[in-house]
Amino acid sequence: MMKYVDYAVDVTKRLLAIDSPTGFTKKAAEFVLNEYKKLGYNAYMTTKGGVIAEIGGKDKDNGIVLAAHTDTLGAMVCEVKGNGNLKCTPLGGMNPNNAEAENCRIYTRNDGVYTGAFQLCNASVHVNGDYSDSKRSYDTCEVVLDEKVKSKEDTLKLGIMTGDIVCFDPRTTITSSGYIKSRFLDDKLSVGILLGYAKYLKEEKVDLVNAQYHYITVYEEVGHGGAGSIPEGVKEMISVDMGCVGDGLACTERQVSICAKDSHGPYNYDVVSGLIKAAKEAKLDFAVDVYPHYGSDVEATLDAGYDIRHGLVGAGVYASHGYERSHIDGVKNTLCLLAAYCK
Repeated sequence: MMKYVDYAVDVTKRLLAIDSPTGFTKKAAEFVLNEYKKLGYNAYMTTKGGVIAEIGGKDKDNGIVLAAHTDTLGAMVCEVKGNGNLKCTPLGGMNPNNAEAENCRIYTRNDGVYTGAFQLCNASVHVNGDYSDSKRSYDTCEVVLDEKVKSKEDTLKLGIMTGDIVCFDPRTTITSSGYIKSRFLDDKLSVGILLGYAKYLKEEKVDLVNAQYHYITVYEEVGHGGAGSIPEGVKEMISVDMGCVGDGLACTERQVSICAKDSHGPYNYDVVSGLIKAAKEAKLDFAVDVYPHYGSDVEATLDAGYDIRHGLVGAGVYASHGYERSHIDGVKNTLCLLAAYCK
């Protein structure tokens, strides 16, 4: 199984290098689409820009969808300021406290790309006596461009305008001890895991009973990623998203987390029970948790009116929506759970 884990981690690294905040996901989706095709699967793009791969299985009246998302947090220019710097509005839940001092790229509508850093306004401690007490918000922070600009006119001449996309540097690194550190492991790590699982199924020639589809959505961070395009005959859907790690929860970065309930309510009792049973039988390192501030793609699917059973699993991720951390063991446990549950 480790060669599929290694592939999952490698493809995650490559995907993390492609900027894809919500609303700016085309290149990342095309990358995922091509990976599924290279593995030998029929895969296609939805109208909204997500990717659906047909994995196999004979019983098309009892299909299952495994869903992950490739859209991430980011920002959008909402004003070119008089000093030439950029005021932003968030895309998804990027907290300005976590974004402060991060390098970023600004993509213009005419295909220009500029670099900068997201900083507190008047960011020099030696100048700003209120630095420590200043609240970090999108009103008090700005993107400082790595260009010679001193006015709004200077910045506009570069082709930068309201509506341009601001992408934060993921700073991906993998330690010798197996820890995976990066922004946006939520949820590109799970996309990598699904691709690793798809590679496992193909190369090990696993015969699935129920029809299986992988759905890589592109609007999860704003709540409607899984709201449509569910294939005919699907009766069950599992979001493969990040597992929460934090105070009051049992999961660590080395485990697979099975979510029993999040802030939207409980997951399907039978699905959760089946996931726990599969994890125990496969002797996996897992935890069952209740996530206090969380929502997933499959809940958007239910909100859209689909009559399906639903579940949520994922590798443990610490510091969610910040500079996140997981572990190769968590990848392995999640991949093995999917293999054990879906067989």
